[in-house]
Amino acid sequence: MANDASTVFDLVILGGGSGGYAAALRGAQLGLDVALIEKNKLGGTCLHNGCIPTKALLHAGEVADQSRESEQFGVKTSFEGVDMAGVHKYKDEVIAGLYKGLQGLVASRKITYIEGEGRLSSPTSVDVNGQRVQGRHVLLATGSVPKTLPGLEIDGNRIISSDHALTLDRVPKSAIVLGGGVIGVEFASAWKSFGSEVTVIEGLKHLVPVEDENSSKLLERAFRKRGIKFNLGTFFQKAEYTQDGVKVTLADGKEFEAEVLLVAIGRGPVSQGLGYEENGVATDRGFVLVDEYMRTNVPTISAVGDLVPTLQLAHVGFAEGILVAERLAGLKTLPVDYDGVPRVTYCHPEVASVGLTEAKAKEVYGADKVVSIKFPLGGNGKSRILKTAGEIKLVQVKDGAVVGVHMVGDRMGEQVGEAQLIYNWEALPAEVAQLIHAHPTQNEALGEAHLALAGKPLHMHD
Repeated sequence: MANDASTVFDLVILGGGSGGYAAALRGAQLGLDVALIEKNKLGGTCLHNGCIPTKALLHAGEVADQSRESEQFGVKTSFEGVDMAGVHKYKDEVIAGLYKGLQGLVASRKITYIEGEGRLSSPTSVDVNGQRVQGRHVLLATGSVPKTLPGLEIDGNRIISSDHALTLDRVPKSAIVLGGGVIGVEFASAWKSFGSEVTVIEGLKHLVPVEDENSSKLLERAFRKRGIKFNLGTFFQKAEYTQDGVKVTLADGKEFEAEVLLVAIGRGPVSQGLGYEENGVATDRGFVLVDEYMRTNVPTISAVGDLVPTLQLAHVGFAEGILVAERLAGLKTLPVDYDGVPRVTYCHPEVASVGLTEAKAKEVYGADKVVSIKFPLGGNGKSRILKTAGEIKLVQVKDGAVVGVHMVGDRMGEQVGEAQLIYNWEALPAEVAQLIHAHPTQNEALGEAHLALAGKPLHMHD
């Protein structure tokens, strides 16, 4: 391996996804000499195989639903079907535009970008393309890939991952989705909008099981109304090919058949064979272990994003990458408050939240110290106009701050920004109630929920 000792970078980053490129951009902005190494495309999973393409599919599905249902608004249209080639063209144009912009940003910051498969070769170097890239500090940001279960082989044909689902050239007549978390319910929602018959299999007792139980129940009710089937509380046992599809058998013997099976049980870290353990980096089940400042046990190595056991969200990767860059540049940094990170599931209806669930709040503060209130979107004018149903639920420490905001309904992801401020600034209900929210907006529902929690409800009964 040739050793190019002429350049020693301040920061060498292995992985150009959300966490890696955020660290590169911020580091360069702060005067660090940065090398960014990526084996595929700059932008990583989020831009090319995750957040952006899935939301494009979901929006196409929303347009399909609106065209079918337009007559309820007095608009006559006809729905002739879904052209998947056209959907992919639209999706790929969105990705291409963002990708071009990101490439321009990296170039403009004078970041040394190296395309190739890198491997950690020492606590201060990465080998790539036959060259040793030296750095005073190394950031590991190699991300994640779709997981599967023992004995369940993803073949890309009838048993597929989310990567395959994003490029499927047809709308499957029927689909089984194994996993009722974020990825599973988003694909279930999109496919139903495109015209598939969908069944979600979730081993835990609710869909989106990490959310507040009330949000899960509201989503389940909405899915039933849409005709999305689901089976909860029983784990997967096996899958086998049928003559023209796949059969899934659960632990209780129940069987389901469909044209395709989407395995959406989560994502696992990309860490094997990359030299991490050989260079002393501590791991657990493939995840790189870090402290609250994203430092590994090796002083010259940090790690961020899906590679570490924190929330697998692009915006968490951004925050962690920025934290590392600012720490290395000598700025004062604060650890990420993961409870204060907004979470959005972009199915129809959307599920958005920030802070603690009611169950977690009772665990932390005591059951007698926690109160909650629900404001139905049926009492909100703009939600009525949009014909969306759902609720905003607030969780409060009695006589104290709001510690959880949980929302279900179309476009609730667009309301989570204010919810994030309410939680992170430890706002009291009375303080939020003093703010005047525009009418008619869905944002107004968040204000009215706080009016109710402050003891002065307007468009809801006492």
